[in-house]
Amino acid sequence: MDLRLPRLRRPRPRRALAAAAAVVVLAGAGTWTAVASDDAPEVRRADRVMATGEGVRIDTSFFTAGPEGRRPAVLLGHGFGGSKEDVRAQAEDLARDGYAVLTWSARGFGRSTGKIGLNDPEGEVADVSRLVDWLAARPEVRLDKDGDPRVGMAGNSYGGAIALLGAGYDDRVDAVAPAITYFDLAEALFPDGVFKKLWAGAFVTSGGGCARFEPELCAMYERVAESGVPDARARALLEARSPAAVADRIDVPTLLMQGQTDSLFPLGQADAAARAIRANGAPVGVDWLAGGHDGGDPETDRLHERVRAWFDRYLKGDESADTGPAFRVTRTGGVDSTDGQAQLRGASADAYPGLHSGTRTVELTGREQRFANPAGANPPAVSALPGIGGSGGLSQLSSLGIGVSLDFPGQHARFESAPVTRDLRVTGSPAVTVRVRSTSDDAVLFAKVYDVGPDGRQQVLPSQLVTPVRVEGARAGKDVELTLPAVDHEVREGHRLRLVLASTDLAYASPAAPATYTVSLKSGLAVPTAPGVTTAAAPLPAWVVWLPVAGAVTALALLLTGRRRTAAPAPDPDLADVPLQITGLSKRYARSADRYAVRDLSFRVDKGQVLGLLGPNGAGKTTTLRMLMGLIKPDDGEIRVFGHAVRPGAPVLSRVGAFVEGAGFLPHLSGRENLELYWAATGRPPEDAHLDEALEIAGLGDTLARAVRTYSQGMRQRLAIAQAMLGLPDLLILDEPTNGLDPPQIREMREVMIRYAAAGRTVIVSSHLLAEVEQSCTHLVVMDRGRLVQAGPVHDIIGSGDTLLVGTVTPVEEPLAEKVAALPGVESAVRTDEGLLVRLGADGTAPRLIAELVRLEVPVTSVGPHRRLEDAFLTLIGGSA
Repeated sequence: MDLRLPRLRRPRPRRALAAAAAVVVLAGAGTWTAVASDDAPEVRRADRVMATGEGVRIDTSFFTAGPEGRRPAVLLGHGFGGSKEDVRAQAEDLARDGYAVLTWSARGFGRSTGKIGLNDPEGEVADVSRLVDWLAARPEVRLDKDGDPRVGMAGNSYGGAIALLGAGYDDRVDAVAPAITYFDLAEALFPDGVFKKLWAGAFVTSGGGCARFEPELCAMYERVAESGVPDARARALLEARSPAAVADRIDVPTLLMQGQTDSLFPLGQADAAARAIRANGAPVGVDWLAGGHDGGDPETDRLHERVRAWFDRYLKGDESADTGPAFRVTRTGGVDSTDGQAQLRGASADAYPGLHSGTRTVELTGREQRFANPAGANPPAVSALPGIGGSGGLSQLSSLGIGVSLDFPGQHARFESAPVTRDLRVTGSPAVTVRVRSTSDDAVLFAKVYDVGPDGRQQVLPSQLVTPVRVEGARAGKDVELTLPAVDHEVREGHRLRLVLASTDLAYASPAAPATYTVSLKSGLAVPTAPGVTTAAAPLPAWVVWLPVAGAVTALALLLTGRRRTAAPAPDPDLADVPLQITGLSKRYARSADRYAVRDLSFRVDKGQVLGLLGPNGAGKTTTLRMLMGLIKPDDGEIRVFGHAVRPGAPVLSRVGAFVEGAGFLPHLSGRENLELYWAATGRPPEDAHLDEALEIAGLGDTLARAVRTYSQGMRQRLAIAQAMLGLPDLLILDEPTNGLDPPQIREMREVMIRYAAAGRTVIVSSHLLAEVEQSCTHLVVMDRGRLVQAGPVHDIIGSGDTLLVGTVTPVEEPLAEKVAALPGVESAVRTDEGLLVRLGADGTAPRLIAELVRLEVPVTSVGPHRRLEDAFLTLIGGSA
């Protein structure tokens, strides 16, 4: 679980340098380590323990790389429950980029001692000033003046809050880049006076128990957890440990990166920070990422790159550094089955729109309604579940369009809109005014807006977020303006919006005494649309395939055999628009009359398809692709591309682009020269190369003029896709194109294939990544031992079915699995190494399953759709994989 929260302390003078320096003690000279990294500069790491005057010891690491000389510094904080080792990779990357980076384990974590203070100004925040003092004395660190280093701060969650607090308490901090963090910790854990009990409990547990915290924090938690109601003292304690307490003093360039799938620190926390810091006159960038504390894609690589650019501009003074738009939001569409996260696409605006821009009123209908707060607040409704995130989680199911929230009959009211007549993009916080009356003095309600499908049954809660509200003096009746959670969500034409007000929620504390609530509408639903935020037309991303050595061989074959073509079968006019037709294809192994690499293979590929060629090692996939490219001759059968028979030197091969080997460039030539030489070798006119389009795809900019030997692996891949698509071939063939690519590169490669086929072309891809094939391909051909096993659309081969993989903390014992199998709506529950594989019946639903798992105390860590292509594949090929 990634809880990343700040620590608490009381304010101290911002420039008490002499006092701070007096209590910093180096425990020995430290340990230096060299970190190797291929062609990149060697990173030097020094580990030291610093002692404060309070007897607390802070474990630190200092990273530098490259030549001697002064450079800006970065303080890099870690998340709650973690340590400095969690940010080591980012620290090394920043060091290679020319920064002196200091990481440390906060009090109570890693090897540092002391009590957890939730970023106490007199504890953790004071430690930051001591670390800045230390940096000011280092010969590697650039100084603005004596005792004042040029320094930025970054970190996620707990580490993000300490960055904001550091900027508020120490005016030597020059720029900050916090991510998925809070601005007001009291409002985060006690929103509108409602106790966020599951998240608070998760904090205490991940911190090692109440005794590991400062005594006043432990006492506060126990008091609030017992009563279920946060009191004024509790709020004041957390407010003092919040960046909001020093909001008027945070006046440095700030990049705020906040998660959309985050019931702990929702988007409103970043909004409050942005408004406060901008009011101080500082530059502010706001970035809504796809992930958060409830799961989703953390977009780590993209955010690290943006943090680096932010510091390049505001610490190095590089005016050419691209810090990105003033506002960016990652929009999702479909789920990446390799990691369970949604496909990502950015939208941006030149100015941050806030949470209420471009408001449009959507009328709701519904009579006055009465519903109950049950005794003991049981059973509770289900929305987000802290801890069910990461590789699984409710946010993942929500991204799939699976309704996973659960509202019990008689415990909620609902109001609905008419079907929207055109797609509606909600970007920000919807708002509505309702009239609330209660048989008790106070009422606690949980407000949420669902996206309801045309059939009226399927409803999705965007990002699984709810707004809790405590209504005091509700017995006499009260008008309440509700601000719903900030989201970025598209409501499709024909869908409706449904406002639900529930009396309970599993994640929060509700009144234990039974009561009856009566609610009615007082206004329509004000929906922010942020019209200034636009999604740019996505160009084909920059990497897909490596430059094929085999492609060069094919090009030479075309050139050398152009003048000595032999008679070939006549074209088949009925197949003129068919990219590929394979009929009875066979290829024997060398010097063998009865052993086949491929035997009697037949299938067809149509325009616009992305076809996945699957099979275990030795299935004959690569042999098939080599025959398709004309590199080897089949023993029997034929291959026709757009009706023309394939043979070495066949003119129709000019319509085929392929990758079947590793990359091979002439290292002493530039990227542009490599592309031009390759195209010249094909013997085709230069104007047919579409070189400009290929270079746009590559996106290498000025590096095209550099020798390829200076390219990184990623740059070589970008150049490879440009070469593979020279001439914009109608049929693109890729053999294991994702080998060696990291997840972001794999996602971009998938986007290329999908968009390439959508333009009317065809892609054939052979890959061992079954989950990737499931997400990328429209059709499949499954081979085993050289033969066709099955061919058809992906959904036909996978089949339907409602199977969920329930991840658990510890293995599930058989008696508990039997109880799950006996639940209503469950057909079977099978134990696996990861937890349980649960197959739902016709009347089973994911929300009810989740509620029952909670009731049975199953130690759930994730809930997600089972990746059924793997099962289908293994079933088809038996034990030969």
